[in-house]
Amino acid sequence: MEIAPIVRFGIIGCGKIACRHAQQISEKGLLVGVYDIDETKAKAFAEKYNTAYYSTLEALLQNKNIIDVIVVCSPNWLHAAHTIQAFDAGFHVLCEKPMAISGKDCGAMLHAAKLNQRHLFVVKQNRFNPPVMAVKKAIDEGRLGRIFSFQLSCFWNRTEEYYRDNWHGKIKEDGGTLYTQFSHFIDLLYWLLGDVREVKVLKKNLAHVKGVEFEDTGVVLFDMFNGAIGTLNYSVNSYRKNMEGSLTIIAESGTIKIGGQYLNRLDYQEINNYLIEVQEVGNQSNDYGFYSGSMSNHDKVYDNIINVLNNGQPVYINAQDAMKTVEIIEKIYTA
Repeated sequence: MEIAPIVRFGIIGCGKIACRHAQQISEKGLLVGVYDIDETKAKAFAEKYNTAYYSTLEALLQNKNIIDVIVVCSPNWLHAAHTIQAFDAGFHVLCEKPMAISGKDCGAMLHAAKLNQRHLFVVKQNRFNPPVMAVKKAIDEGRLGRIFSFQLSCFWNRTEEYYRDNWHGKIKEDGGTLYTQFSHFIDLLYWLLGDVREVKVLKKNLAHVKGVEFEDTGVVLFDMFNGAIGTLNYSVNSYRKNMEGSLTIIAESGTIKIGGQYLNRLDYQEINNYLIEVQEVGNQSNDYGFYSGSMSNHDKVYDNIINVLNNGQPVYINAQDAMKTVEIIEKIYTA
């Protein structure tokens, strides 16, 4: 039996999320090298994961013969530039969320991927949550009938300490709460219920006034193209810890609530002649020390990359969908 080739990776950015990627690469592929603008951080990261570090991005990108995929884990505002540089150097790219912080940049990334005939993978790991996948199947099969309304709730905690680094909380580098904390939830809204026709928005910075240049709390009213209406309530002011990430769907033939802190639990279902069965236990959330993030399904992201490159399987998370997430967030922020 022929053994599939090992997929080889390089990482741009050696922050907290890069550790999650390095762990998965160590299990499923080979980490060849890393780069960070902070050479001390890159060196420590490389020592931890037994790989090489590079003092310039150009030096990392000269390794086309020993790296297949560049993983972009840099700050939000650099995702587009780093992705395009990697494509132009001949690599496939896995980009962390958000894909970028403007639809224009997303379009440029897609153009570069097409021009260089490379794959653009984007991390949207909450699509792999077992209850989310089960509800997606029920919707696609028409089990719920016409969707009437929905409620998306995102109540997390981000302290002043979180915003003390050099880019979190800055509008040009971070983009805003919906990009950095809740883009996964906007992605699932689009994936499950379709595109947004119109939004109305209220948002305020209530608890992070010093040093944070955008909202920490918001309420969004959606009018969807499928006729449904719904709301998004979001905040990073949940006391001490993340409280909830949930989606309630009220439809013609059923009502469902996916709950937990990260849309990782089926809390309620009442469906006409149908029962959603969620047998698989989902992964734990990403733990970054003094705060937590979304579900840690990066293993499934890497499984898909390897299957695409080695076996010709389809890309599970379409980069066009990732761009749509950014466009919906842009619509909210410009409403």
